[in-house]
Formats: sequence, structure tokens, C-alpha cells
Amino acid sequence: MLQEASTSTSPIARDVPRIAHEALKPHESCNALDAGFLEAVALGEVRLTPQQALDLLQHAPLHTLGRFADLRCRTLHGDSIRTYVIDRNINYTNVCNAKCTFCAFRRDGDEHDAYTLNYSAIHAKIDELVAIGGTQILMQGGMNPALPLEWYLDLLQSIKAKYPHLHVHAFSPPEFIEFVHFFNPPGTTLRDKIYHVMVQLKEAGLDSLPGGGGEIFAPAVRRKIGLGKCDATAWLDCMSVAHELGMFTSATMMFGHIEGLADRVHHMARVRERQDEALSRGVDGWGHYTAFISWPFQRENTPLGRLPEWGEQEGELDAPFPGDVVAKLDGTGKKTEHTEFGRRVRLAGASDYLRTQAVSRLFLDNIYSIGSSWVTMGPPIGQMGLMYGANDMGSVMMEENVVSSAGTTYCLNEAVLCRLVRDAGFVPAQRDNFYDVLRVQDGAASPDQQVRDWSKHRVPRLAQHAPIAKPTVTLTATAAAR
Repeated sequence: MLQEASTSTSPIARDVPRIAHEALKPHESCNALDAGFLEAVALGEVRLTPQQALDLLQHAPLHTLGRFADLRCRTLHGDSIRTYVIDRNINYTNVCNAKCTFCAFRRDGDEHDAYTLNYSAIHAKIDELVAIGGTQILMQGGMNPALPLEWYLDLLQSIKAKYPHLHVHAFSPPEFIEFVHFFNPPGTTLRDKIYHVMVQLKEAGLDSLPGGGGEIFAPAVRRKIGLGKCDATAWLDCMSVAHELGMFTSATMMFGHIEGLADRVHHMARVRERQDEALSRGVDGWGHYTAFISWPFQRENTPLGRLPEWGEQEGELDAPFPGDVVAKLDGTGKKTEHTEFGRRVRLAGASDYLRTQAVSRLFLDNIYSIGSSWVTMGPPIGQMGLMYGANDMGSVMMEENVVSSAGTTYCLNEAVLCRLVRDAGFVPAQRDNFYDVLRVQDGAASPDQQVRDWSKHRVPRLAQHAPIAKPTVTLTATAAAR
């Protein structure tokens, strides 16, 4: 039984953005690097413009970004508690009709390792989650044209029947857009069609939507890296429909590939605009974005990762990166503006990751929670993220198949996650999908305080679906056959 949190949780976290939301005014004439101005931003007194956010991303010292992103986080969340969730990422199928160049997970459907899990297999995974105190599942898959709507409805109903208290966080916007294409629901607009499908899934047991498939919104970039995936407007409209239905969602961004820095800011700006719209609707009946999580592209085993990195050829570092030449803060950049656009990648390391996360905390003044991405960056940098604006360490990782397909294999259990938070100077606390605290780990019974031998808590690899073994075929050639 989860203990009630002893800390103040009223109003609940999901309503904090509504209560705190005001029409913050930008001060365009202010120098983004001015310490007084940044303090006002961190205290929620003024709003950054996209240009000021870009100036920070390009020019602010790393320690300055960390200082003020941390102040902003403390202003919202206090000095003590930083959270995590116990859930499981269930990738129910890897069959997908999109051909994203950054993905090593997808299959066409006829390969030996293509799969779609049956309900029993999914239930077995949930049983393992419930056994360790899990409270939700994150369920996403490839966009599989072979699965009818009834498959999803029956799946959700089966989960809710067996696990009525489990929160189902599932089906990102690209999946919903493909649901519309696959199921051809009634409606005169895309939003109408999304609504028709989403209502049925919500009634069957869907509780909220993850922000998967956000990538980068700028059309020039998105068309290059996400062939077959929905555009930014469709992604955002899908989330708006979820908010209209009272569901809470997250937003994401994947950076560190062909995009320019202005593309990152444009992406955040579009999320902030839609969050303003959602919050303006009032408290009753409407959802909104609860969190923003960004992470760097993982290149291993992906088509996009085979592109040469910018700077490998002599003289390249003295010239602007093609993505920066194309990128515009309003998203209107054209691929024709640089002949090498989309042919070079600029990977993001630890400092670039921390810079981007810190700017997201300062710029996204209407989003309550920022998640640290230890899954892609590794536990030490994920821990550092708590000092660069993140209030949440994300999930224990029982299983993950998408990012790990691209070479990332970090895996943490609850004890290690708690220790990372505590060693960073905070008190770990388990939360739910709404970022409300369920249990504060401040006593001797905390998972990390129970550990006596930490060598037993280093899991070398994530749990993954074992590929289906290829059948062994023996060919016998005879003289007649020749």
C-alpha cells in the first residue's frame, strides 16, 4: 500500500499550471544574458521570447544556464523533493509503415524479428510491473496496419478489467494519425476523425497520451527524418483533442541530428503556444501538458546515424552548420538554403543536452515538470539534469526496445534511481502520471537505504523482446538438381 505523501500537495500538481498561469509579457528589448533579467524569468515574472531563448542556447555559459534553470525549478517545486515513477514501457508491436531515418526499432512485418504481442504476453509484463509496485504502463508501438480498432479496444478493456487501478499512458500522436488512416472514422476534419477514435479508446480504458513522435516540428527537418510520420500540426492537434477530452499529456523533443538550434526553440514555442490555449480553457474538464522531456538522437543502427558528422571534413567547423543556416524561429526554413542540409549530423553531447534542457525549463514557463533523460544520456548526466531544471528522473526501466535498438542499454531499478536523486542533494519521491507525489522516500525504509551490497543493483542491459529464431534450413544439392 502506498503511503500518503506528507508534503503539501494541494493544489495537486496537474492544476498548478492553471492556477499559476497568467499572461506573462515578454520584454523583447532585454539582453537574454543579463543576470537580473534571467532571475526575473526564473521567478516567473517575465516570459522569454524565442529570440532570447535562442540567444541563451547559443551564447550563455553552461553554469549560468544551470544556475537559473535550477532557480526556476526550485521556484516551482521547492528545494527538496525530486520525483520518479514506477512504470513499464511496453512496445506492443515493432511492425510500422513509417520509415523514420532515426529509428532502429521498426520492421516491415515479414522479417524474422517482427512481432506483435498477444494480450497474454502484455498481461504477463504488467504482472511483473505490479509485483514491484508499478502504477502505470507506457504503451507504444509501431504503426501496424494489420491491427484493427477492435484489437486496441479489446486490449484496453482487458487491461482495465484485470488491473483497474493501473494508469494506461498509451498511443502517441503518430499512432493516432495512423489510426485515422487505417480505420477511416467518420468526420469532416482530421480533428473530428481523431476525436471519434480517441473517445472510443478513452471509454475502453485509455487514461492519457505520451508525447512520443514529437521529434522536431520544423517542416524541413521533419520531412527529412520522419518519412511517413504525421506533421507538426497534426501532432499538436491530436494532443489538443486529448486535452479537450480531459486527458493530460506530455510533450517531447528529439534533437542532435540535422536540425539547427533555432529549430529546437521553434519546437518549444509551438508547445508553449498550445499549452497557453489549453490553460486558457479553465480548470473544469480540460487537460493540458504535464511535462516536457527532451533527449539527444542515438545514432547506432539507424540510417540517419550513418551520415557523416559535421566537422569531419577539413574546414567544416569554420563554417556554419547546415541545419543552422536553414533553421528559422518561425519554422519556415527551406532545405534548399544549404546544399548539405540533411547530409550531415551534429550530435549532441552532455553539455549540449544540459544546455537544451535548461533552456526548456526557462522558456516553457507554463509547463510544470521537466524530465531528465538518463535513459539516453546515462545515469550520471541524468543526475546532473536535476541541477539543470529537471524535477523528475523519469521511470525505472524494466524494459525498453526503441532507444535500446539504437545502442542505449542503461537500466536502473528503484533503489539506484533513489540513490541518484539523493546523491544529487534531493529527497526522492515516487509520483504518479499526473506528477502528484505518492510516497516520499525520506526514511530508513526507502529502497536505497535498504541496500547493503550495491554490486547487486547494477543491471547491465535492458530487458528486450528476444528476436524470434530463424529456422534452420538445410539445402541438399544433387547432380540432377544441378
